[in-house]
Amino acid sequence: MPGQLAGLDFVVLVAYLGGTLLLGLFLGRGMHTGKDYFLAGRNLPWWVIGMSLVASDIGGTDIIGVGGAAYSYGMAVGNFEWIGCIPAMLIGAFVFIPFFWRSGVYTIPEFMERRYNAAVRAALAVCWLGFMACNLGIMLFASAKMMNGMLGLEFLPADYQTLAYILLTAALVGVYTYAGGLAAVVYTDTIQCVVMIGGCLLVVVMGINEFGGLGPLRDAVRENEAQVRQAQIAELEAADPIDERELQHLKNADPDHIEHTELILPVDTRSPFPWPGILIGLAMVLSPAYWFGNQAIVQRSLGAKSEFQAKASYVSGALLKNLIPIIIAVPGVIAFAKFPELKDADTAFPTLVAHLLPSGLRGLFLAAFLAALMSSVDSYLNSAATIITNDFYMRFYKPDISDEHVLSVGRVATIVLLIWAIGFATAVSFMEGSGIYTIFQTLMAFFQGPALAILLCGVLWRRATGSGAFVGFVTGVAFSVTLFTLNQQAVYTALGIEPLFQIADPFLYFSVWAFLVSLTVIIIVSLCTKPEPDAKIAGLVYQRHLRAAEKKD
Repeated sequence: MPGQLAGLDFVVLVAYLGGTLLLGLFLGRGMHTGKDYFLAGRNLPWWVIGMSLVASDIGGTDIIGVGGAAYSYGMAVGNFEWIGCIPAMLIGAFVFIPFFWRSGVYTIPEFMERRYNAAVRAALAVCWLGFMACNLGIMLFASAKMMNGMLGLEFLPADYQTLAYILLTAALVGVYTYAGGLAAVVYTDTIQCVVMIGGCLLVVVMGINEFGGLGPLRDAVRENEAQVRQAQIAELEAADPIDERELQHLKNADPDHIEHTELILPVDTRSPFPWPGILIGLAMVLSPAYWFGNQAIVQRSLGAKSEFQAKASYVSGALLKNLIPIIIAVPGVIAFAKFPELKDADTAFPTLVAHLLPSGLRGLFLAAFLAALMSSVDSYLNSAATIITNDFYMRFYKPDISDEHVLSVGRVATIVLLIWAIGFATAVSFMEGSGIYTIFQTLMAFFQGPALAILLCGVLWRRATGSGAFVGFVTGVAFSVTLFTLNQQAVYTALGIEPLFQIADPFLYFSVWAFLVSLTVIIIVSLCTKPEPDAKIAGLVYQRHLRAAEKKD
């Protein structure tokens, strides 16, 4: 195949992977306690954490998935970085992260128990563990999709090639994460952030240059959109029965309008990114829930040297985030202009790389992709192991164990999670339908809205109670799953009802409604139950923190 790597590519790739492994193993020599393994001894500088935040958030699922979403729907997916990250990161830096760091907790569920009760901790931990465990498999599968587009393993049957790539990635990441814990994760992420940004930026520059500039690129996108629209019209007219609403929507489309270059899409768009979903579902629900409550993200700031450095890490990460949509979404639009007939949108980025980059640079980009992938896999692997160890093993099984025992349990949990991820990645490889990015976002939408509701009420409203938080969280998750189920074609057809949402993959709306339901239930139940004691919530509620500071002054 034209995208196969040459000898020089393999030299670049092996040198990078070897260096990353050696660094991770070197840092692993200093692991003696659970605090070293899970929080890097609380000795991390702000700039390292900031780069790690970006590298962990933009993983292989994003390079493949965002590129695929941009190929299908355009630059509107870039709002997941500009609107969906930067505002929440800045708010988190000054409102939520200081609370978490000062409390000395290892996990967000642990903080929830201090504020509420053990039931809330367990429920949130179960959801985050389930999400991270599944996401590990999705990310390993994303690596296999990229490698299938660039590496040649013709000596293996096609079915075994995907498994071989999954095992290779799992082995690489597993070794240094097992050995070095959070310190290895964060410091290798710093290198991976630089390599990832450089490699993806190279693809953008070469792709635009391939068309001779931005003007010709826009013209190619407009022409391909028109061709795709005509093909869809022909397909609908030949269908039986005819979807009149969709057919009319396509026929009424403005031929001069280029949807792939639009950041704001109308309410009736057929993409998953209408502006109400972006503004309300993403900016006000999914994004804050992710940056305030995602264990794989927040855990880095918990390992900072000081409260100031924890804040600074989020601010520096927000500044870097401005660049990310350009380097991961624009290539998807370039691929649409160059290859408008791809059957699988998730192959857009790999196909573009295989076409654009010469020998040597292909190896550099694959290193950049693996950097992005490894930075996310190691983050979720370490954080999921932290939840297993701290929120389940130590909380409900053996509370009084030595630091050395905690370290051993954490490493065993890492191995178990890696084995699970390999199995789940293999299962995902047989699934068809939604793209990688949509699977990822839908999984989060099930519980992110309810998680944000209990977090906001816990930190900002002193009257919120443990009973209200638990009932509200469980109700919100159940409501979100119900919305998802009723929106499946087989279900609403069998029930004889219309689909609840008209857009494709309405995960943004799931999160909005689940958040509102959870918030309502939390308020009602909390007002009907006994308030939490003042001594219990002292220092855990923002209002009380301000009052305490005023009294000291």
